[in-house]
Amino acid sequence: APGVFQLACLLVELDSADEASRILCADALYQMGRGEEAHRLLSLALARNPQRAPVLARLALLQLKKGFVYDGNQLLQRVIRTGDTSCLLPIMDIFKDEDRKLMQTHCHVQALAILE
Repeated sequence: APGVFQLACLLVELDSADEASRILCADALYQMGRGEEAHRLLSLALARNPQRAPVLARLALLQLKKGFVYDGNQLLQRVIRTGDTSCLLPIMDIFKDEDRKLMQTHCHVQALAILE
């Protein structure tokens, strides 16, 4: 993760508008346990493009991880409204095991509540 972070930072320096590099940087920060910094970087990316599903999904996990269930739900609902839920499976590969389980459990519980 540290090497990926350095590379992503260089890419961001070369092209500050490159969203993919910012997301890569945020993913590396997350993997290094620097969730607050990842959150700030993703929030900046979201400000530029408020309907970007991969950014919304990553932010949702970070909110759920902090215990902010309402905020996490709101972000997940925004992902669903974009119609681009295909980003969720590749993102799950990035998440750490305990975070993957947190997201899966949360989504499962919410789906059951909707069905009821």
